Amino acid sequence: MKVLAVGGGAREHAIVEALARSGAEVFACMKNSNPGISRTAKSYALIDETEVQKVVGFARSNRVDLAVIGPEAPLEAGLSDGLREASIPTASPSKAAAMIETSKSFMRGLLEKHRIRGSVKFEIADSVDSVRSALGRLGLEVVVKPIGLTGGKGVKVSGEHLLSEKDVINYAEEIFSKKIGGSARLVIEEKLVGEEFTIQAFCDGRNIVPMPAVQDHKRAYEGDQGPNTGGMGSYSQADGLLPFLLRDEYDSAVSIMSSVVAALKKDGSEYRGTMYGQFMLTKDGPKVIEFNARFGDPEAMNVLSLLESDFAAICADMADGSISRDAVRFAPKASVCKYVVPEGYGTKSIAGMEIKVDEDSIRREGALIYYANVNEKDGKILTTSSRSVGIVGIAASIEEAERIAENAIGHVQGRIHVRHDIAKAAMLEAKVRRMETIRGRRE
Repeated sequence: MKVLAVGGGAREHAIVEALARSGAEVFACMKNSNPGISRTAKSYALIDETEVQKVVGFARSNRVDLAVIGPEAPLEAGLSDGLREASIPTASPSKAAAMIETSKSFMRGLLEKHRIRGSVKFEIADSVDSVRSALGRLGLEVVVKPIGLTGGKGVKVSGEHLLSEKDVINYAEEIFSKKIGGSARLVIEEKLVGEEFTIQAFCDGRNIVPMPAVQDHKRAYEGDQGPNTGGMGSYSQADGLLPFLLRDEYDSAVSIMSSVVAALKKDGSEYRGTMYGQFMLTKDGPKVIEFNARFGDPEAMNVLSLLESDFAAICADMADGSISRDAVRFAPKASVCKYVVPEGYGTKSIAGMEIKVDEDSIRREGALIYYANVNEKDGKILTTSSRSVGIVGIAASIEEAERIAENAIGHVQGRIHVRHDIAKAAMLEAKVRRMETIRGRRE
């Protein structure tokens, strides 16, 4: 099977490796020269992933049988629709279905319209006056989000990034004036208290097959401090849950995702592809933070590294609407992903600097390597303003997987930054204690 993979980050490197393990011939389109993808792909082209006709032309010229899109921007640009119009089955949602990610107001409206569990109080605002009115109704414990895509970096939270009403107004004015997220509109939501977690699922328009739960860490610095980023690392547990997440809570979140797929179908936007649900586990169970219309990054590296089934066949089943839960198996192991990022990432990254990756030593540690948004030039790996390398440890326990990842990180050199605290025992124990306290507040 010939498969087109779109995107040049670590998520897409993980997708390409999973396709190659399935025996697929991979053809890749990416805007940066990712060395992991270029080495594995039979052929690749350096193309901006949002240039629909160029990507479709590359797919046609190589007579691919199937396409998988990694990032969100090409989905918003309508790449899935363009590929399907060219008679290329695609395991990624249409532009209309992808609005669950590309428009936060659409997502909140969908949950409200179909009375789907897990929604939160929210307001849409397009002026400072409407922001003040929303704060009058919601209070000051809020989360402020631009309507559109911001690469996971546009969300600001009261008590963390926003310390007063003035801070909320100032950020709203910045969104309106700069059209952050693509428009002069924003969503204000009630602030949730609990632990965040992610569930990803394969979807065929009607059915979903959930994957192991993962917890990502967005903040740039240790102790969950600093600015939001695209994600500094993540971990999963061998039983598919998380140390603080119970089976019924996992099942509740999966049920919410199933309801979203059913709602999209009912409204005429059948969802085929991977869906990412980000939830906050609260005293009242899982609440929806957001949905993404693709794999998460870094969460893709956790789950695809554990996938034992034929990934190319799963993608084909999603594309033609015939996925089966029995066809999907994950290794019953834990995973820990730690990102190597350029110095300054989260504020102002040092781009264009060489990093040295000792791949042989990383593999001897038992870890996996996924190259992210770097460029290979003249045999050197150069940073961009985004993340550089994802290192994944796999083992029977989170503790052992974390040790593998941490040891392997030492074989990447340069002006880099790593969050070493991700998946450490002290952090996990604190999360368990916190959720026990929060559950104790149930009425």
